[in-house]
Amino acid sequence: MNVSLFIAKRLVLGGRGKSHISAPIIKIAIAAIAIGMVMMLISVATGLGLNYKIKEKVAAFNGDLQIISYETNTAHISGSPISKNQTFYPNFTAVSGITHIQGIITTPGIIRTEETFEGIVAKGVSTDYSWRAFQDFIIHGRLPNYGGALNNEVLISDLMAQKLALKVGDTFRTFFIKDDSKNTIPSQRIFKIVGIYDSGFEAFDSSYIFVDLRHLQKISGWEADQISAFEVFVSDFDQIEEKTAAVYAATQSDLDVRSVKERYYNIFEWIALFDFNMILIIGIMILVGGINMVTALLVLILERTPMIGILKALGAEDWTVRKVFLYQAIYLIGFGLLVGNFVGLGIIYLQDKFKWLQFPNPKEYYIREIPVYMDLSIVLGLNALVLILCSLMLILPSVIVAKVSVVKALKFD
Repeated sequence: MNVSLFIAKRLVLGGRGKSHISAPIIKIAIAAIAIGMVMMLISVATGLGLNYKIKEKVAAFNGDLQIISYETNTAHISGSPISKNQTFYPNFTAVSGITHIQGIITTPGIIRTEETFEGIVAKGVSTDYSWRAFQDFIIHGRLPNYGGALNNEVLISDLMAQKLALKVGDTFRTFFIKDDSKNTIPSQRIFKIVGIYDSGFEAFDSSYIFVDLRHLQKISGWEADQISAFEVFVSDFDQIEEKTAAVYAATQSDLDVRSVKERYYNIFEWIALFDFNMILIIGIMILVGGINMVTALLVLILERTPMIGILKALGAEDWTVRKVFLYQAIYLIGFGLLVGNFVGLGIIYLQDKFKWLQFPNPKEYYIREIPVYMDLSIVLGLNALVLILCSLMLILPSVIVAKVSVVKALKFD
């Protein structure tokens, strides 16, 4: 029989609410653990949510990796053309973890209306294009359909539609500069808006429109099988550096491979700060919770000094007595964690379902509502970390039990 655990249970279950000395301090300690757990859960959930959401949006416009020609930066406005007839297309089987590959063309242009004009980047896509992310971005109309004959359907952003005073069903004229230096007259196309999207990522929303890839092939004078880049998606973004190297090794020598992290280095450096902030908040919360529990433990020892004297007089070893108070403290930590998990996970669930908290300035975070992400392994890991570290912090102050004199303890009132 574990005597220390038995005594600790009796003290916890039998002495609740009877002490006027330790009760307020114990409540404060439990509250500190609970509040700390809430702060940690929210910090991790929002940090991971922002991390994943921003990565998802950047990848939605660019893919996780891009395969381009080495001549792209110097040859053509739309990039140097490469053939779609590649061994890795449409299924990239040479590298594991590749979920999708699609061909695109990007060409700069100018949208001109009767009142104003805007510079844009027309992204030509075809039937292989994955609209999965954009299904959540659509706020008006529908996604364009490029599966049949060449058409003039176009998808533009809400930001651009507002600037140009356009809506679903409207048409507009777009001018594209040709690569052919002998012909300075720009090509023109009239497009019809069938859908308006809003990703919340102003850097992309202010530039990208989506058109039928065949329009841009004709404007650039390319063949039907020529594109400017392949966009590649991977199953695990955390392995993007390894996948970039593997894809580069699996493609022919005149092709280059760039990851989205290389192309948007500043954004991903900024995202990396979220991890540091999460670690800092977790460390501070554990320290504050641990200090409060140390205080509560010392008060419990002081309050139970006569009991310590009796146990020692009956022959109990110092470690046996120390464990009585350690078990009590661990119970209090566990109770604080239970409350903290209930409140923290409740807030995260409500935010995920109702999106009731939003950034005051969405432009700075590339997103309007505060995203959250949490899974069971993270919750269990945080709880285990708090429980273990706070319990370890209590071992040293419990040494005070060994310093208690039996004679003085029995006389203590």
